[in-house]
Amino acid sequence: MRSMSALTVDFAGELFDVDPDAVFTVGREGDLEIDDNPFLHRHFLTIERADGLWVLSNVGSRLAATVTDGGGRVQAWLAPGARLPIVFATTTVIFSAGATTYELTIHAAEPTFRPAPVFDESDGQSTIGDVPLTLSQRLMILALAEPILRREGAGMSELPTSANAAARLGWTITRFNRKLDNVCDKLDRIGVPGLRGGVGSYATNRRVRLVEYAVAARLVTRDDLPLLDDPARSADPDES
Repeated sequence: MRSMSALTVDFAGELFDVDPDAVFTVGREGDLEIDDNPFLHRHFLTIERADGLWVLSNVGSRLAATVTDGGGRVQAWLAPGARLPIVFATTTVIFSAGATTYELTIHAAEPTFRPAPVFDESDGQSTIGDVPLTLSQRLMILALAEPILRREGAGMSELPTSANAAARLGWTITRFNRKLDNVCDKLDRIGVPGLRGGVGSYATNRRVRLVEYAVAARLVTRDDLPLLDDPARSADPDES
């Protein structure tokens, strides 16, 4: 039987128990050897016990990770050099290296934070904070996130190129990129990091960062996938 303070990492269905007296390393090498992807750091993330808390650290130099409570209610961007306490019963970590996106889940047997019940009063409208998404903007995100959403559990997925995602929707690349621009602008205005280039930006690809955010925040879910093959989707009059 596991100790009540045990921490377990789930990646692609494989479970790893984290030793509270050691540093657990995630990367191309370490306790969790994820992939031989040359874009992935040799040592990227660490988990360790410090001052009575489990702590997740980004020890890489370029890549960032999106960390969420698993329910999409709380989300943080873990940049290189940053640390976060692991306080939830389930913590989801999503990150990308090159065109590959990875997802792992951390389970705490005795979390320090227990959320109050949340009641869904959704009226069917998709919003990011106070920013609404049109159907066509949502479809654009779905076309990019489809491989992750179709995947069972944690693991890795190859994201489609903009050209392939546009073809999936039957759109021109110009239309697809226009909607990508608009959604990234909306997210950037409400403070989502990594969607604009420049000094201090660790996201090497805004498509990748957009998918990380959208999946972690449950902006799109597996339940939305039928929209991609719904003939009525072409009736959306919005071209923004």
